[in-house]
Amino acid sequence: MVGHVYHRACRAERLSSVWVATCDQEIYDYVVSIGGNAVMTMDTHERATDRAAEALVNIEAITGRVIDAVLMIQGDEPMLVPSELDDLVSAAEAAPDAAVVNLMIKIRSQEEFENLNAVKVVATVRGQALYFSREPIPSKQRYGADVPMWRQLGIMLFRRDALLMYAQLEPTPLEIIESVDMNRFLEHGYTIQLAEATHPTKAVDTPTDLAEVERLMRASDPFAEEYLKA
Repeated sequence: MVGHVYHRACRAERLSSVWVATCDQEIYDYVVSIGGNAVMTMDTHERATDRAAEALVNIEAITGRVIDAVLMIQGDEPMLVPSELDDLVSAAEAAPDAAVVNLMIKIRSQEEFENLNAVKVVATVRGQALYFSREPIPSKQRYGADVPMWRQLGIMLFRRDALLMYAQLEPTPLEIIESVDMNRFLEHGYTIQLAEATHPTKAVDTPTDLAEVERLMRASDPFAEEYLKA
C-alpha cells in the first residue's frame, strides 16, 4: 500500500520530491528497496501531522535545502490521483492566508456518512473548515431535505511555518475527542481552506476496505497496473 501511494505521488508534476516518513524500520527499508526516499522519525507521535513536522526538519538536514511547503499524504490512500496533488498545490496558491489546504470529497451514500472511519467536515460559505468529526455532520435529524455531506481526505498541504507551528501547539480537546489532527488548528484559531477533489478514491481503514481497493485496482486502475509492472 505504501508503495502505491509513493508511486502515485511521484507522478504529480508540481512536487519537487516525495518522501516517506516512518518510525518503522521495515517500511523504511522497503521504500529504499524500491528506490524511494525515506526518513525515520520518532515512534512517539500520535498524529501524522506531528510526524510530518519532524520529517520536514530531518529532510532539510539531509538535503541542505529549505522546504517552503509540505503536501502530506496519508499512507492509507493507495488510490489517490496524481493530478489532484497538482490541483491542491494550485488551491494553496489561491489561498495564501490559509495555514493549510485540505482536500475533501462529496459523500454519496448514507453508509459512508455514518461510517466512523470517514472523517466528515463542514465548511463556511467561503470554503473554510468549521469542524471535523467522525460523526455524521451536519445533522439530518431535524431537516428533511438533502444536507451537504463531505469527507476529509488524508491529503493536505501545509506551509512550512504552519507545519512547524502545529507541532508546537498544545493538543486540544476536540482534536483528542475526534482523533482528527486538523481540529488542533481550528481550536487554536487558524484557517483551513478546503478544496474539492473530483476523482472518487477509497482509503484503507479495515480489511474489508483492503479487499474492495484490491478489487477496484484489478478492475480499472491504470496507475496500479503501471506500478505492478515496474
